[in-house]
Amino acid sequence: MSVTRATRRTGVRLPADVMRPFEVYINGVRQREGVDYVVRDGTLVFETELQEEGKLGLVRWASIALGIAGTYRKDDSVDVAYRRDGKPVVAAKLRLEELA
Repeated sequence: MSVTRATRRTGVRLPADVMRPFEVYINGVRQREGVDYVVRDGTLVFETELQEEGKLGLVRWASIALGIAGTYRKDDSVDVAYRRDGKPVVAAKLRLEELA
């Protein structure tokens, strides 16, 4: 019997003023349209699960502030570089959405 693992896709809404051409980066690494993502209805769609670290609790925050521990959770960052009125702009740490 073969078991297939479902892949969770991730979506990232492009800011309203983004026009082509633009560049997409995950954790500082440039992504390629058609290979790493596709654009559908103003949303970048990645066929992989990206995750944000989320909020830290009081105890975790305090332990980091005191230098007792760090945070090693997965925290993917999607950035889009484009031009607005001829000037370079970067939309950083765009919100990730899990897609069905």
